Amino acid sequence: MKIRNTCFVFITLLSFGCSSAKQDKDSEITIVDRPDVSSANLHYSSNKQPLLPDHFIKLPVGKVKPDGWLKKYLELQRDGLTGQLGEISAWLEKSQNAWLNTGGHHGWEEVPYWLKGYGNIAYILEDPAMLKETQLWIDAVLKSQQPDGYFGPVNERDGKRELWANMIMLWCLQSYYEHSNDVRVIELMTNYFKWQMTVPDEKFLKDYWENSRGGDNIYSVYWLYNITGDDFLLDLVHKIHRNTADWMQDSTLPNWHNVNIAQGFREPAQYYMLTKDSAHLKATYNDHNLIRRTFGQVSGGMFGADENARMGYIDPRQGTETCGFVEQMASDEMLLRYTGDPLWAEHCENIAFNSYPAAVMPDFKALRYITCPNHVMSDSENHRPGIDNSGPFLSMNPFSSRCCQHNHAQGWPYYIENLILASADNGVGAAIYGACHAKVVVADGKEVSIKEETNYPFEDQIKFTVNTSENVKFPFYLRIPSWTKNAKLEINGKKTNTYLTEGKFVCINREWKDGDVVTVTFPMDFSMTTWQVNKNSASIDYGPLTLSLNIEEEYKKVDSKASAIGDSKWQETADPTKWPTYEIYPKSAWNYSLVLDPKAPFKNLEIERREWPADNFPFTQGSSPLIVKAKGRLVPSWVIDKFGLCAVLPEEDAKKSEQIDDITLVPMGTARLRITSLPVSYE
Repeated sequence: MKIRNTCFVFITLLSFGCSSAKQDKDSEITIVDRPDVSSANLHYSSNKQPLLPDHFIKLPVGKVKPDGWLKKYLELQRDGLTGQLGEISAWLEKSQNAWLNTGGHHGWEEVPYWLKGYGNIAYILEDPAMLKETQLWIDAVLKSQQPDGYFGPVNERDGKRELWANMIMLWCLQSYYEHSNDVRVIELMTNYFKWQMTVPDEKFLKDYWENSRGGDNIYSVYWLYNITGDDFLLDLVHKIHRNTADWMQDSTLPNWHNVNIAQGFREPAQYYMLTKDSAHLKATYNDHNLIRRTFGQVSGGMFGADENARMGYIDPRQGTETCGFVEQMASDEMLLRYTGDPLWAEHCENIAFNSYPAAVMPDFKALRYITCPNHVMSDSENHRPGIDNSGPFLSMNPFSSRCCQHNHAQGWPYYIENLILASADNGVGAAIYGACHAKVVVADGKEVSIKEETNYPFEDQIKFTVNTSENVKFPFYLRIPSWTKNAKLEINGKKTNTYLTEGKFVCINREWKDGDVVTVTFPMDFSMTTWQVNKNSASIDYGPLTLSLNIEEEYKKVDSKASAIGDSKWQETADPTKWPTYEIYPKSAWNYSLVLDPKAPFKNLEIERREWPADNFPFTQGSSPLIVKAKGRLVPSWVIDKFGLCAVLPEEDAKKSEQIDDITLVPMGTARLRITSLPVSYE
């Protein structure tokens, strides 16, 4: 058990090294800070010199297949909003779509936002209908290249070509190439980047979105350089960096838009891979820390920006766009591969398990623009200025909006792609956990299969089975979470004698035989974070899961067209009865303080385990495999305020009821209404 008093999230820069190796009969088991990068991976495209080596390397899309609840999530996306968005969104209407037709009149970020998730789900699930639909869009993009190298719709502002939508589409093309090896992708990207080199600096990346998100462009340039080795691409990286917003400031950010921050903050670390200047790496860690010192005094890994972070709005009732969740996860995954720092894996899991699931309906047929750690009303009203931006930003609406409606699609497929990674030393790594199976080429070219079986994060044991046609020696890296104590490692049923140091990797280097089994157990216990800036409210964690007050939820169907956000557009044939909006209202009291014993704060907490849900979907209150019984006191003064939101957290000395009630805590990701940062009272 541990208690954390935190004013901000403290993040250290990279440190390297390892403990003394401890020998087991057949294995060399070592605790390391990062995977070894002294050699280069022979089998997968990764950073060529002079770029710094990647610590982990993503396998081609489709090489990692999900199992368990992660597979269920992709199936829900396929059958829900992601897979069926083409019948709703006007931005995906094929007639006069500028991504499909020269001279088309609609086409910007929405198509590639949707396609990068939709296409990757198609490749992972190998769904024939989705593959066919993806190919239609990809072929049109490949045919759109002009003689000068530019591709896609032409959008100009003040004589400057807008490039943001192209940055997203490049990611779609990269995934397609991994799936198909279609050389047209390499030709298009090479010619397009040559065109970018011809654009004068004063006209390059000057639009707001592209200027904030230049790191997305760098990511694609590196990807191509690692295939072709063309030197001009490194010159282009320098050009992109000097024309991108300055994410290297000590005490401020170039802007405070939540999605810009979630993806823009990593740009200096990306540039570091070329410059090797530690100041660039430090800047990314500083940005991550800076936003959370003031606006990140909340659970779930994000920060209270709604759409734009504002001084004076730091309470946990402030939320994050769904776009912000999935972009932060993508940034964490990228930084994990670049740096090998287990911090990024743990942070990605925090968002994936706690913040992101409640942003969508359980059937994945509607989503919410803004989701908050303390969120007790999910209606279609305008809550400004309590929530930034004017409009119905809290309801679950499949017709809203231009961005999140399409961009949500990337969250789970990208997560799945990072479950099993190749390492620089021709081994395998698992830093982000989830049930899956994968094929990986290791050592001197032998392919092995890795099967990961687990109900993590709801259970603490993870089992890996290695299948190989012949014995092969390679290192296998496993992240040891920082929140666990006395983790255990077993190989083929025999416990090892290595102490698994929290916040590091255990490296198992052995000659692997067919059917070898590695089992890790990460014991989970209660911990508490006290948010000092937010009136010493407390959040309770159980292992990687943050817990929320269980609020009985009442769902009300409303017309999706009538309640959509103002910039939404839908096809004339879209049927709102097939795609209803849900408003969610509390049917039970939410204004509780958590009753703790000052000497034994977790004394009142009791875990109750349930059967694993029959539908393999654990992210609803009713289906959660675990709940926690606790004690609480009502805080009568804490009510719905004039903005229609739960009022900001009450003062610490606010009057609380004398009566102590039994309350239930549920995993944060299961609760579409929740109180996650709770006032505290003591017995």
